[in-house]
Amino acid sequence: MKRFAFIIHPLVPKDISRFYPVAKYLPDPVIEWFTARKSPIEISHITGIRSATGAETEGWFIGCPLTPDQMINQLPLEAVYDKLGECAKVAEGLGADLIGLGAFTSVVGDGGISVRKRSKIGVTTGNSYTVATAIQGLLRACEELEIDPSRSTLAVVGATGSIGKTCAQVLSRQFERTIVVGRDLARTTELAESIPRGTATIDVARIREADAIITVTSTDAAIIMPEHLKPGAVICDVARPRDVSVRVAKERNDILVIEGGVVAIPGDVDFRFNFGFPAKTAYACMSETILLALEGNPDLYDFTLGKDVSVAQVDQITALADKHGFGLAGFRSFEKAVNKDQITRAKAARLTAMTVPRGA
Repeated sequence: MKRFAFIIHPLVPKDISRFYPVAKYLPDPVIEWFTARKSPIEISHITGIRSATGAETEGWFIGCPLTPDQMINQLPLEAVYDKLGECAKVAEGLGADLIGLGAFTSVVGDGGISVRKRSKIGVTTGNSYTVATAIQGLLRACEELEIDPSRSTLAVVGATGSIGKTCAQVLSRQFERTIVVGRDLARTTELAESIPRGTATIDVARIREADAIITVTSTDAAIIMPEHLKPGAVICDVARPRDVSVRVAKERNDILVIEGGVVAIPGDVDFRFNFGFPAKTAYACMSETILLALEGNPDLYDFTLGKDVSVAQVDQITALADKHGFGLAGFRSFEKAVNKDQITRAKAARLTAMTVPRGA
């Protein structure tokens, strides 16, 4: 049996109170001063995973005590790499053959390359399967809302990143038009010119033209607000921390927001840690790490490293997911299951908007 580990970390300082209750009463700067000096720890032992092929695996969640703000704004990058290298060392000591980089640890710096140099076991960001499930999820949601991609506009926010770029490359072949949104106009324009019917912009408000949206930036705060979205649009938020403001959930019940990469894990998996998902489901990045352990091929343990994810990698990890019995586990939105009423409202809003004459 090959084993895996996966890094998790607090998204905001108060999250650390799950392990240190006194943190509820401390100011954020004090919490971050404390956590920056803490070593990674084993959070839980994961058991019960059984592939459709009969292969089994087990693993561990490894807790990295850093928040996204610490990783990008407060600490030197080399210090962050060192902390993630310590996570890999903890995983190695537990018997893991590879470790997956969760949430912000997969996008900080060079996408795992420097972490791999500090690790004696394999390292993957999980981004290949994240791309695959984001694409599958968005297209399935389009079916639910009766959005015909060939007659609709797609927007990809964070399009020059490793996940966004490949999403744009794959999905643009099916949509009538694709708006790619990035922070650097030159890089964004280069991408737009390389895909069918692409348009480049650095103005996130342009996504109001889109019927279907994938957002996957590496920012540490929400950037998509209620006013940015047209009635009846579907948006797949792959980013962690999320890109879509909670205001959208409160103010726009005519929009369908789904989280990218919610995957059903085969077997009777017990994570022994509540990260907000229903039982036996996980993020796609976690699932890629588990998949690679089940496949048991050391040549694949560093499956997704660096800032680029190729279409070939997406195809390969999708084939492995099918082989081992992984698949999408329905839709989730803001940590809750999407219900039929949410889909019905968004679909009705879309149909109403389509029938209202322009200028009315």
